[in-house]
Amino acid sequence: MEKLREICSKTFSPQDMEMLDKAIEFTKQTHSHQVRHSGEPYYIHPENVAIMLAQMGMDSHTVIAGLLHDVIEDGDDYSAEKLAAMFGQDIAEMVDGVTKLTKTGKKNIISREDIQAESLRKMFLAIANDVRVVIIKLNDRLHNMRTLQYCSEEKQIRKAKETLDVYAPLAHRFGMGALKCELEDLCMKYLWPEDYAKLEKAMI
Repeated sequence: MEKLREICSKTFSPQDMEMLDKAIEFTKQTHSHQVRHSGEPYYIHPENVAIMLAQMGMDSHTVIAGLLHDVIEDGDDYSAEKLAAMFGQDIAEMVDGVTKLTKTGKKNIISREDIQAESLRKMFLAIANDVRVVIIKLNDRLHNMRTLQYCSEEKQIRKAKETLDVYAPLAHRFGMGALKCELEDLCMKYLWPEDYAKLEKAMI
């Protein structure tokens, strides 16, 4: 987490840095029993999401919420109320918002089209409440796409299709051109690997 601390120390107040250190320890503790498909400790993922947000120049609350974005979903009985008591209402509401975007919400959704529509619906509802929630979620998806090679082929294709249909267009609407282009490039790598390899070779 030293890279995250180094980036944030340039713009965060001493109070913000104290809160960040608290969030770092809490994140490590919450995800201590988890590993990613790559075999790395799970907290590497929220750490990278927070770094990406900090590099975008997001405010301290958004960066810290990015670091904590999986603790409600993956932690042992951590609620938004408990997070609010520890880190404040603003951060807790963002983490809760990201958690709600992650869940499909309806148990009877079975088709890919319905899942896509539900994802879009929840994202736009989140935008209406707090645009930062969606920015966190977009960076969460980007880091997951960057490390998708460790997942099964079925998951690679499913995540790439979802990203191309939902997340890349949303990034475009937000004017986040670099993020949109990287998402689309990563999707092509898994959906059209032969074409991707030809383009990659031509660019060398």
